[in-house]
This record gives sequence, C-alpha cells and structure tokens, in this order.
Amino acid sequence: MEKQRELDLQFMAQALELAAEATKKGNEPFGAVLVKDNQVVMTGENHIHTESDPTYHAELGLIRQYCSEHKIMNLSEYTLYTSCEPCCMCSGAMVWSQLGRMVYSLSHDELAEIAGFNIMLGSGEIFAKSPFKPEVTHGVLKEKAMLIYTQYFQPTT
Repeated sequence: MEKQRELDLQFMAQALELAAEATKKGNEPFGAVLVKDNQVVMTGENHIHTESDPTYHAELGLIRQYCSEHKIMNLSEYTLYTSCEPCCMCSGAMVWSQLGRMVYSLSHDELAEIAGFNIMLGSGEIFAKSPFKPEVTHGVLKEKAMLIYTQYFQPTT
C-alpha cells in the first residue's frame, strides 16, 4: 500500500506539472498522465485555446490519442492521473474506455471555490450510473493543486 501511495504522489506531481505548463501555452491548467504497470505510457494537457477546441481537455485528448494510436478501446489495466476531478465529458470517456483506475487531486467543488463557478457534475455521479466504473482515489497533492489553480483563477496584480 505504501508503494502505491509513493507512485500516486510521483505521477500526480507529473500531472500537476503538465497543468502548470498548459497555462504557459495559453490553455487552462489541467494535466493528465496515463500509466500502465507503473510506467508512464502517455501524458496530456489541456489544449482548448491553442487548438480552438472546447473538448480538448487533458483527459479526453489523452484517451482519444492513446486508444487511436494503439488501436485499443479497453484501458482496464491503466491508471489515469489527473490534476483535477474530471468533468462529465472526460468521465464519460473514462467509462467508455473502461479505465481501471483514476486518481485526481482537486475536486470539482474545491475548484469551484477557487474559480467562483461550478456547472459540472462530479465524476462520481457519472460513474454511479455507468456500466464500467474505475477505482477512484482523490485528494492526492491537493495543496499543490490549490496553488496552481489559485494562481490561474485568482491572479494577483
């Protein structure tokens, strides 16, 4: 169990770094890391502004690209680390790709407190009504995530 916690911290730190990098490119601060057998197989970040695509979220973009490149549709042996609780669209992609495990840092409600709005269904609501339910771990490196999101949504002048 301790080994898994160490891996969760390591991979979440990478997802949060990707989130911070996304903002430097003009996008919103969301990053994701896909892992199989304790090895990173792909990373992704938010590209909604640079690609003019409101659906190019870190998680959805990563799942779409990985499954397409590897000609697979079943991610039951994979873990997806994401900087924030995924939206309903990204949660749906996790369901349909049969993702085995999902780990996130900040919840939708915590992000809403920082950003000042919350129009999303939580991933738990999506997973509860779905045929495939990933195992979920939440709150990993939450303090570090809060700093990233606070800097983005509440910049100081």
